[in-house]
Amino acid sequence: MLLDTASLYFRAYFGVPDSVRAPDGTPVNAVRGLLDFIARLVQDHRPDALVACMDADWRPEWRVSLIPSYKAHRVAEETETGPDEEEVPDTLSPQVPVIEAVLDALGIARLGVPGYEADDVIGTLATRAHGPVDIVTGDRDLFQLVDDARGVRVLYPLKGVGSLQVTDEALLREKYGVDGPGYADLATLRGDPSDGLPGVPGIGEKTAAKLLAAYGDLDGIRAAAADPASKITPAQRRRLVESAPYLDVAPAVVRVARDIPVPEDLDEQLPDEPRDGEVLTALGERWGLGGSLDRVLHTLTR
Repeated sequence: MLLDTASLYFRAYFGVPDSVRAPDGTPVNAVRGLLDFIARLVQDHRPDALVACMDADWRPEWRVSLIPSYKAHRVAEETETGPDEEEVPDTLSPQVPVIEAVLDALGIARLGVPGYEADDVIGTLATRAHGPVDIVTGDRDLFQLVDDARGVRVLYPLKGVGSLQVTDEALLREKYGVDGPGYADLATLRGDPSDGLPGVPGIGEKTAAKLLAAYGDLDGIRAAAADPASKITPAQRRRLVESAPYLDVAPAVVRVARDIPVPEDLDEQLPDEPRDGEVLTALGERWGLGGSLDRVLHTLTR
Protein backbone atom coordinates (compact mmCIF):
# COMPACT_ATOMS: atom_id res chain seq x y z
CA MET A 1 0.00 0.00 0.00
CA LEU A 2 1.41 3.36 -1.11
CA LEU A 3 0.07 6.51 0.52
CA ASP A 4 0.02 9.87 -1.25
CA THR A 5 0.68 11.35 2.16
CA ALA A 6 0.20 15.07 1.44
CA SER A 7 -3.06 14.37 -0.38
CA LEU A 8 -4.31 12.49 2.68
CA TYR A 9 -3.20 14.96 5.34
CA PHE A 10 -4.72 17.84 3.34
CA ARG A 11 -8.00 15.91 3.33
CA ALA A 12 -7.64 15.23 7.04
CA TYR A 13 -6.93 18.91 7.72
CA PHE A 14 -10.10 20.04 5.95
CA GLY A 15 -12.18 17.10 7.17
CA VAL A 16 -11.38 17.24 10.90
CA PRO A 17 -12.34 20.39 12.86
CA ASP A 18 -9.42 22.62 13.89
CA SER A 19 -10.89 22.53 17.39
CA VAL A 20 -8.94 19.24 17.69
CA ARG A 21 -5.87 20.60 19.47
CA ALA A 22 -2.83 19.67 21.51
CA PRO A 23 -2.72 20.48 25.24
CA ASP A 24 -1.01 23.81 24.44
CA GLY A 25 -3.78 24.77 22.00
CA THR A 26 -1.92 23.95 18.76
CA PRO A 27 -4.22 22.44 16.11
CA VAL A 28 -3.45 18.76 15.43
CA ASN A 29 -6.45 17.96 13.24
CA ALA A 30 -4.29 16.90 10.27
CA VAL A 31 -2.09 14.70 12.47
CA ARG A 32 -4.96 12.94 14.16
CA GLY A 33 -6.98 12.71 10.96
CA LEU A 34 -4.09 11.08 9.09
CA LEU A 35 -3.51 8.59 11.89
CA ASP A 36 -7.20 7.67 11.81
CA PHE A 37 -6.95 7.25 8.02
CA ILE A 38 -3.98 4.90 8.39
CA ALA A 39 -5.68 2.88 11.13
CA ARG A 40 -8.78 2.43 8.96
CA LEU A 41 -6.77 1.57 5.83
CA VAL A 42 -4.70 -1.06 7.63
CA GLN A 43 -7.75 -2.49 9.37
CA ASP A 44 -9.78 -2.76 6.16
CA HIS A 45 -7.08 -3.84 3.70
CA ARG A 46 -4.36 -5.52 5.81
CA PRO A 47 -1.39 -4.66 3.59
CA ASP A 48 1.85 -6.47 4.37
CA ALA A 49 3.87 -3.42 3.30
CA LEU A 50 3.10 0.28 3.64
CA VAL A 51 5.01 3.35 2.46
CA ALA A 52 4.08 6.96 3.22
CA CYS A 53 5.27 8.71 0.04
CA MET A 54 6.27 12.35 0.45
CA ASP A 55 6.82 15.42 -1.73
CA ALA A 56 10.54 16.16 -1.38
CA ASP A 57 9.90 18.74 -4.12
CA TRP A 58 6.25 19.57 -4.80
CA ARG A 59 7.12 21.63 -7.91
CA PRO A 60 10.23 20.09 -9.53
CA GLU A 61 12.33 22.40 -11.66
CA TRP A 62 12.47 19.87 -14.49
CA ARG A 63 8.69 20.05 -14.81
CA VAL A 64 8.61 23.85 -14.44
CA SER A 65 11.27 24.23 -17.16
CA LEU A 66 8.91 22.48 -19.58
CA ILE A 67 5.70 24.26 -18.49
CA PRO A 68 6.47 27.40 -16.41
CA SER A 69 2.84 27.69 -15.27
CA TYR A 70 3.04 24.29 -13.55
CA LYS A 71 1.61 24.86 -10.04
CA ALA A 72 2.77 28.49 -10.27
CA HIS A 73 -0.41 29.81 -8.64
CA ARG A 74 0.36 27.77 -5.51
CA VAL A 75 3.81 29.29 -4.89
CA ALA A 76 3.90 31.19 -1.60
CA GLU A 77 7.56 32.19 -1.85
CA GLU A 78 10.27 31.55 -4.43
CA THR A 79 13.64 30.30 -3.20
CA GLU A 80 16.98 30.25 -5.01
CA THR A 81 18.57 27.33 -3.18
CA GLY A 82 15.75 24.78 -2.99
CA PRO A 83 12.13 24.02 -3.78
CA ASP A 84 9.75 26.98 -3.81
CA GLU A 85 7.54 27.18 -0.75
CA GLU A 86 3.99 25.98 -1.35
CA GLU A 87 1.03 28.00 -0.16
CA VAL A 88 -0.26 25.93 2.76
CA PRO A 89 -2.78 26.95 5.46
CA ASP A 90 -0.99 28.56 8.42
CA THR A 91 -2.19 25.94 10.88
CA LEU A 92 -1.29 23.00 8.64
CA SER A 93 2.41 23.72 8.03
CA PRO A 94 3.45 23.20 11.69
CA GLN A 95 1.67 19.83 11.73
CA VAL A 96 3.75 18.31 8.92
CA PRO A 97 6.92 17.80 11.01
CA VAL A 98 4.76 16.22 13.72
CA ILE A 99 3.28 13.81 11.16
CA GLU A 100 6.76 12.87 9.99
CA ALA A 101 8.03 12.32 13.54
CA VAL A 102 5.06 10.14 14.47
CA LEU A 103 5.37 8.01 11.31
CA ASP A 104 9.09 7.54 12.00
CA ALA A 105 8.49 6.56 15.63
CA LEU A 106 5.79 4.10 14.56
CA GLY A 107 8.21 2.53 12.10
CA ILE A 108 6.09 3.22 9.01
CA ALA A 109 8.35 3.67 5.99
CA ARG A 110 8.41 7.28 4.81
CA LEU A 111 10.07 8.21 1.54
CA GLY A 112 10.65 11.36 -0.45
CA VAL A 113 13.27 11.75 -3.18
CA PRO A 114 14.99 15.12 -3.83
CA GLY A 115 13.80 16.68 -7.07
CA TYR A 116 10.62 14.61 -7.27
CA GLU A 117 7.02 14.62 -6.14
CA ALA A 118 5.30 11.91 -4.13
CA ASP A 119 3.57 10.85 -7.38
CA ASP A 120 6.97 9.90 -8.82
CA VAL A 121 7.91 7.94 -5.70
CA ILE A 122 4.59 6.10 -5.96
CA GLY A 123 5.09 5.44 -9.67
CA THR A 124 8.55 3.99 -9.11
CA LEU A 125 7.61 1.82 -6.14
CA ALA A 126 4.49 0.55 -7.91
CA THR A 127 6.53 -0.29 -11.02
CA ARG A 128 9.17 -2.26 -9.14
CA ALA A 129 6.69 -4.10 -6.88
CA HIS A 130 6.44 -7.86 -7.33
CA GLY A 131 2.86 -8.19 -6.10
CA PRO A 132 -0.44 -6.31 -6.01
CA VAL A 133 -0.33 -2.61 -5.11
CA ASP A 134 -3.01 -0.34 -3.66
CA ILE A 135 -2.34 3.38 -4.12
CA VAL A 136 -4.31 5.61 -1.75
CA THR A 137 -4.71 9.14 -3.08
CA GLY A 138 -7.22 11.91 -3.62
CA ASP A 139 -5.37 12.91 -6.81
CA ARG A 140 -6.87 11.56 -10.03
CA ASP A 141 -3.53 12.00 -11.83
CA LEU A 142 -2.44 8.69 -10.34
CA PHE A 143 -5.20 6.86 -12.22
CA GLN A 144 -2.57 6.56 -14.97
CA LEU A 145 -0.83 3.88 -12.89
CA VAL A 146 -3.84 1.53 -12.84
CA ASP A 147 -2.83 -1.80 -14.33
CA ASP A 148 -5.06 -4.86 -13.89
CA ALA A 149 -2.41 -7.27 -15.20
CA ARG A 150 0.00 -6.21 -12.45
CA GLY A 151 -2.65 -5.78 -9.77
CA VAL A 152 -2.14 -2.02 -9.42
CA ARG A 153 -5.27 -0.12 -8.45
CA VAL A 154 -6.07 3.25 -6.90
CA LEU A 155 -8.18 3.63 -3.76
CA TYR A 156 -9.72 7.07 -4.17
CA PRO A 157 -11.41 8.53 -1.07
CA LEU A 158 -14.95 9.68 -1.71
CA LYS A 159 -15.64 10.52 1.93
CA GLY A 160 -12.80 10.05 4.38
CA VAL A 161 -11.22 6.65 3.83
CA GLY A 162 -14.25 4.70 4.96
CA SER A 163 -15.73 5.17 1.48
CA LEU A 164 -13.13 4.41 -1.19
CA GLN A 165 -13.61 4.21 -4.93
CA VAL A 166 -11.70 1.11 -6.00
CA THR A 167 -10.30 2.28 -9.32
CA ASP A 168 -9.38 -0.47 -11.77
CA GLU A 169 -9.38 -0.59 -15.57
CA ALA A 170 -13.08 -1.43 -15.75
CA LEU A 171 -13.98 1.68 -13.76
CA LEU A 172 -11.65 3.87 -15.84
CA ARG A 173 -13.23 2.65 -19.06
CA GLU A 174 -16.73 3.14 -17.65
CA LYS A 175 -16.10 6.67 -16.35
CA TYR A 176 -13.50 8.01 -18.78
CA GLY A 177 -13.36 5.61 -21.72
CA VAL A 178 -9.62 4.96 -21.26
CA ASP A 179 -7.21 2.60 -19.51
CA GLY A 180 -4.40 3.65 -17.16
CA PRO A 181 -1.89 4.91 -19.78
CA GLY A 182 -4.78 6.49 -21.68
CA TYR A 183 -5.67 8.53 -18.60
CA ALA A 184 -2.34 10.39 -18.83
CA ASP A 185 -3.12 11.30 -22.47
CA LEU A 186 -6.64 12.37 -21.48
CA ALA A 187 -5.25 14.54 -18.68
CA THR A 188 -2.74 16.11 -21.08
CA LEU A 189 -5.46 17.06 -23.56
CA ARG A 190 -7.97 18.18 -20.93
CA GLY A 191 -5.49 20.10 -18.83
CA ASP A 192 -5.80 20.78 -15.12
CA PRO A 193 -6.20 24.34 -13.80
CA SER A 194 -5.36 23.16 -10.26
CA ASP A 195 -1.89 22.19 -11.52
CA GLY A 196 -1.48 25.10 -13.94
CA LEU A 197 -1.75 22.85 -17.01
CA PRO A 198 -3.64 24.68 -19.78
CA GLY A 199 -4.62 21.68 -21.90
CA VAL A 200 -5.81 22.11 -25.47
CA PRO A 201 -8.40 24.92 -25.68
CA GLY A 202 -11.86 23.63 -26.50
CA ILE A 203 -11.01 20.00 -25.73
CA GLY A 204 -12.51 18.88 -22.45
CA GLU A 205 -12.67 15.48 -20.85
CA LYS A 206 -15.45 14.02 -23.03
CA THR A 207 -13.95 15.27 -26.31
CA ALA A 208 -10.52 14.00 -25.28
CA ALA A 209 -12.00 10.57 -24.53
CA LYS A 210 -13.72 10.46 -27.94
CA LEU A 211 -10.50 11.41 -29.73
CA LEU A 212 -8.57 8.74 -27.83
CA ALA A 213 -11.21 6.15 -28.68
CA ALA A 214 -10.95 7.09 -32.37
CA TYR A 215 -7.16 7.45 -32.69
CA GLY A 216 -5.71 5.31 -29.91
CA ASP A 217 -3.36 7.64 -28.08
CA LEU A 218 -1.98 11.18 -28.10
CA ASP A 219 0.47 10.41 -30.92
CA GLY A 220 -2.37 9.00 -32.98
CA ILE A 221 -4.50 12.08 -32.39
CA ARG A 222 -1.65 14.41 -33.39
CA ALA A 223 -0.99 12.36 -36.52
CA ALA A 224 -4.68 12.64 -37.43
CA ALA A 225 -4.57 16.39 -36.89
CA ALA A 226 -1.63 16.59 -39.31
CA ASP A 227 -3.36 14.41 -41.92
CA PRO A 228 -5.73 16.37 -44.19
CA ALA A 229 -7.50 13.11 -45.07
CA SER A 230 -8.44 12.27 -41.48
CA LYS A 231 -12.00 12.70 -40.20
CA ILE A 232 -10.99 14.98 -37.34
CA THR A 233 -13.08 18.16 -37.34
CA PRO A 234 -11.57 21.39 -38.68
CA ALA A 235 -11.92 23.11 -35.30
CA GLN A 236 -10.22 20.26 -33.45
CA ARG A 237 -7.50 20.08 -36.09
CA ARG A 238 -6.77 23.79 -35.71
CA ARG A 239 -6.72 23.63 -31.90
CA LEU A 240 -4.41 20.63 -31.85
CA VAL A 241 -2.01 22.13 -34.39
CA GLU A 242 -1.92 25.47 -32.57
CA SER A 243 -1.28 23.64 -29.29
CA ALA A 244 1.75 21.79 -30.68
CA PRO A 245 4.28 23.61 -28.41
CA TYR A 246 2.26 22.55 -25.35
CA LEU A 247 1.69 19.00 -26.59
CA ASP A 248 5.42 18.60 -27.31
CA VAL A 249 6.30 18.97 -23.62
CA ALA A 250 3.15 18.26 -21.60
CA PRO A 251 3.36 14.45 -21.61
CA ALA A 252 6.69 14.56 -19.75
CA VAL A 253 5.08 16.81 -17.12
CA VAL A 254 1.82 14.89 -16.76
CA ARG A 255 3.24 11.38 -16.77
CA VAL A 256 4.43 10.06 -13.44
CA ALA A 257 8.12 9.14 -13.36
CA ARG A 258 8.64 5.42 -12.81
CA ASP A 259 12.41 5.06 -12.55
CA ILE A 260 13.64 7.57 -10.00
CA PRO A 261 16.43 6.63 -7.57
CA VAL A 262 14.76 5.07 -4.54
CA PRO A 263 16.67 3.13 -1.88
CA GLU A 264 17.00 -0.56 -2.62
CA ASP A 265 17.03 -1.35 1.11
CA LEU A 266 13.82 0.51 1.96
CA ASP A 267 12.06 -1.42 4.73
CA GLU A 268 8.47 -1.39 3.51
CA GLN A 269 7.26 -4.04 5.96
CA LEU A 270 4.29 -2.96 8.01
CA PRO A 271 5.55 -2.83 11.63
CA ASP A 272 3.83 -4.93 14.27
CA GLU A 273 5.24 -2.79 17.07
CA PRO A 274 6.56 0.79 17.26
CA ARG A 275 10.13 1.43 16.20
CA ASP A 276 10.65 3.78 19.14
CA GLY A 277 8.02 3.40 21.83
CA GLU A 278 9.47 6.04 24.17
CA VAL A 279 9.56 8.71 21.47
CA LEU A 280 6.07 7.76 20.35
CA THR A 281 4.71 8.02 23.88
CA ALA A 282 6.33 11.44 24.28
CA LEU A 283 4.88 12.62 20.96
CA GLY A 284 1.45 11.33 21.92
CA GLU A 285 1.52 13.24 25.20
CA ARG A 286 3.09 16.40 23.76
CA TRP A 287 0.54 16.70 20.95
CA GLY A 288 -2.48 15.12 22.62
CA LEU A 289 -2.86 12.40 19.99
CA GLY A 290 -4.99 10.27 22.30
CA GLY A 291 -7.38 7.84 20.64
CA SER A 292 -5.99 8.40 17.15
CA LEU A 293 -2.58 7.07 18.15
CA ASP A 294 -4.16 4.27 20.20
CA ARG A 295 -6.18 3.13 17.18
CA VAL A 296 -3.09 2.96 14.94
CA LEU A 297 -1.18 1.01 17.58
CA HIS A 298 -4.09 -1.37 18.13
CA THR A 299 -4.41 -1.99 14.39
CA LEU A 300 -0.68 -2.57 13.88
CA THR A 301 -0.36 -4.99 16.78
CA ARG A 302 -3.42 -7.14 15.94
